[in-house]
Amino acid sequence: MSEIINALPNIKQRILTSATSYAKIPEFVGLNKPVFINYIKENSSKLTFKTIISEEKDKLRALEKSLTYIGNKPGIIFCNYKDALERISTFLNNNNISHQCFHGGMEQIDRERALIKFRNGTNQLLLATDLASRGIDIPEIKFILHYHLPLQDKEFTHRNGRTARMNQDGISYILNWKEDELPDFINDLEPEVINIDNENISKLDSNLSWNTLYISGGRRDKISKGDIVGLFIKQGGIKKEQLGVIEIKQNCSYASVDSSMTEQIIDKTNNTRLKKKKVRITVI
Repeated sequence: MSEIINALPNIKQRILTSATSYAKIPEFVGLNKPVFINYIKENSSKLTFKTIISEEKDKLRALEKSLTYIGNKPGIIFCNYKDALERISTFLNNNNISHQCFHGGMEQIDRERALIKFRNGTNQLLLATDLASRGIDIPEIKFILHYHLPLQDKEFTHRNGRTARMNQDGISYILNWKEDELPDFINDLEPEVINIDNENISKLDSNLSWNTLYISGGRRDKISKGDIVGLFIKQGGIKKEQLGVIEIKQNCSYASVDSSMTEQIIDKTNNTRLKKKKVRITVI
């Protein structure tokens, strides 16, 4: 920012935006008598807070019941530590609850693909550390579930900021052992308390309706979303409604497709030409 500002000495008006009010304005920005504009109206938040009580100190079973209670909605489960995340992931896999992991110990390509599959609906759940609490582009997240609570209220705010964005509603669930006290910054919120053992819930539907296909061509090859749509519909033999979100990267592309059509699409389109490039198409 300092380098950019120094390269633009004749700018008369400077506007800085932030989703939170924690950041201080650095001196190098050179703002004289700044005017602060707050677009958040009093009591305008559409974020609801709810506490889910776990009868056991080990909250894994309570997590399973919580996800069943919430239903098939896109959401992020936040953990404080990678080791705990991997333990939870193993538990979810053993119970056939589909999800993607997202933490700093993963390779960049794996983190990117996890977000792609989460954005396009291949997976409804993202199991993440606080790495996912800032700076990622995932629209329409319906809920946040805090398996572990962060140590500071600032991190709690950033986590919750992943949902209830723009004109959307969202719920922040706090999974809490019955003998643990909530920190002061949550007690002040007076969240609704839910005892899932008293709720009438049905089994979570773990059947996936979408798969994500990798296509070995992207912007560098002048491939567009329309090119991929044409290939899959004309040559792959699928209907428009069986093709979901398409993301074009520099060297590759990703497309979500109806899981029942995955094998047919690969059989009919793999190692064929898209524009001038022969592309490989595989499921990830």
